[in-house]
Amino acid sequence: MTEQIRVMIVDDQRLMRDGLRTLLELEEDMLVVGEAGDGKTAVSRYAELQPDVVLMDIRMPIMDGVAATQTLCQQWPDACILILTTFDDDAALFEGLRAGAMGYMLKDVSGEELATAVRTVAAGSALIGPSVARKVLSELSRQRPVAVPELSDPLSERELEVLRLVAQGHSNAAIAQQLYLAEGTVKNYVSTILQKTNSRDRTQAALRAQQLGLI
Repeated sequence: MTEQIRVMIVDDQRLMRDGLRTLLELEEDMLVVGEAGDGKTAVSRYAELQPDVVLMDIRMPIMDGVAATQTLCQQWPDACILILTTFDDDAALFEGLRAGAMGYMLKDVSGEELATAVRTVAAGSALIGPSVARKVLSELSRQRPVAVPELSDPLSERELEVLRLVAQGHSNAAIAQQLYLAEGTVKNYVSTILQKTNSRDRTQAALRAQQLGLI
């Protein structure tokens, strides 16, 4: 049996926590190890629970999700945090990005999309939903241009195609289907893109590509 992904749910609404738990417990490879109703409780319970992934709400009493994410990432640099946000949380979304969250999904995602996101983040990859990706890139396009060194090893046309889809929040499987490639081939392209852009993950690669005017 595949080792289960240990998940902690952090949300101030009991109904939302119950709903997320129900969805995740339908997945054989996931185990909800605990819950918290605010960021402060989440920070205090993290050491005890040792979750592989934290599902983090943004707007909560006592300590919000951004502050909790920043605190967790400072104390546990390997913490994998997936923020669940709503359309009106744009400002907090960008703060969460800077705080160290590895994933950003809107709360209206399907159970299948949520499970895929949890697996992606647990595997150490960054993930942003397509709608959130557009918000991030749109915001960057409005900001003052930042001087970024040109790539010493330019991206090929195919790598640029893959990078554009990565920036839109698509998974390797979705990119493979759209470009008629094997998923393993897409994975290799993504690895090359990360190396050429000197990025630690997909999100950083997308942000750097935006700064360079590649997408």
